[in-house]
Amino acid sequence: MSPSLYKKVGIASIIMMGSIFFSRLFGFVRLMVIAYVGGRGADVDAYQVAFVIPEILNHIVASGFLSITFIPIFSRYLVENQEEQGWKVFSIVLTGFGTLLLLFIVISEAFAPELVAIIARGRPDLNFREQAITMTRIIIPAQFFFFSGGLFMAVQFAKEKFLIPAFAPLIYNLGIIGGGILLSPWIGMQGFSWGVLTGALVGNFALQWWGAKKVGMKFSLTFNFKHPDLKTYTKLTLPLIFGLTMFFSMEIFMKFFGSYLPPGSIADLEYSFRTMLLLVAFFGQAAGVASYPFMARLVAEKKMQEMNQLLNNTLKYLSLVIPFSVLMMVLRNELILILLQRGNFDAEATGHAAGVLTYFLIGAFAIAANTIIPRAYYAMQDTLFPAIYGTIAVILSVPFYLLGLKMMGARGVALAVSLSAILQVFFLYALWNKRSQNKRSKEV
Repeated sequence: MSPSLYKKVGIASIIMMGSIFFSRLFGFVRLMVIAYVGGRGADVDAYQVAFVIPEILNHIVASGFLSITFIPIFSRYLVENQEEQGWKVFSIVLTGFGTLLLLFIVISEAFAPELVAIIARGRPDLNFREQAITMTRIIIPAQFFFFSGGLFMAVQFAKEKFLIPAFAPLIYNLGIIGGGILLSPWIGMQGFSWGVLTGALVGNFALQWWGAKKVGMKFSLTFNFKHPDLKTYTKLTLPLIFGLTMFFSMEIFMKFFGSYLPPGSIADLEYSFRTMLLLVAFFGQAAGVASYPFMARLVAEKKMQEMNQLLNNTLKYLSLVIPFSVLMMVLRNELILILLQRGNFDAEATGHAAGVLTYFLIGAFAIAANTIIPRAYYAMQDTLFPAIYGTIAVILSVPFYLLGLKMMGARGVALAVSLSAILQVFFLYALWNKRSQNKRSKEV
């Protein structure tokens, strides 16, 4: 790989590492404010459950995969000096899928009570469900801002511009923090829900629209269902919609299985999971987001050896997660005490969260690696195999959750997350090496 490309990847990685580090830092400040206001009460559980339907909507239009699915298509036009055509496809995708998402938002708002009853099946308490339904309806519209903003960020990434997208998660978290601080004295946890909507509007939509305009965005309301690249985009996206990814299943399973545990258990899982993700985000997510546009370009240029070299070097870097995971296990009680124990989050809550954290940390390296390895397949515009593989892996992980829930409660759910992540990533990387003839994989 050329020195200039290494330099670009390095600069992009630094920007995204800073963004994700501060995003997770602000995200943890958000978690600290939530812990201060709600402790491990049932209303915190309701707030966490309120994200499930929005996350499913996000998954249906593959908002979290926009950079993965759209960048290869848009990058091809840039490489071929046909940028005008790239913006035409951008308009078609935003118009078509945006309209579909708006329709799903309206349906979800109408049927929120029935959907929440399914998601929190193990928690029949009426007050809990009423809170979850109200906050769900507040958060749902934010998904349109995530979708459109995701496309705005994708074109910036394709143009190798990372700075403005780096601010999206920071502003989003600040919106939630602000909503919680300003509104919780009057409306409790609902204040955080309004913060979600505000943060998504400002950070993920308005700011990213401006950033896309700076790189030359040209948008027009365009319905063209016959365009070949819309078919290509749909072909890439459908497996991601119907496939079950590791992170998506984790978020859903923690709430679903947590609803069968005593009140406060969903909060325990959320507090400890987000603490572990500080480590994953700093090492894994930053490297994955920053390296993917370059993976896509190397594949477009048919430089598979260099692409594998980039993948292997990124995974070597991720090995730093392991010693830090061990350190966090040793200091788990002190870590949770320092970060969260204040306000309504007391010593008992610290003990619960610290106990669960240990079992999440077992799989921290695998969870970090999962931000990298699937992107190798996506760079080749293969979303079908990872989706099928991920779905099978998620289904096979259900017994882990059932056994963990029965034998160890919230700690067992956390252990199930780690075990499923380890097995899924190990086999996915082995299959990639066989497929791509990645001969240097033994060095990782």
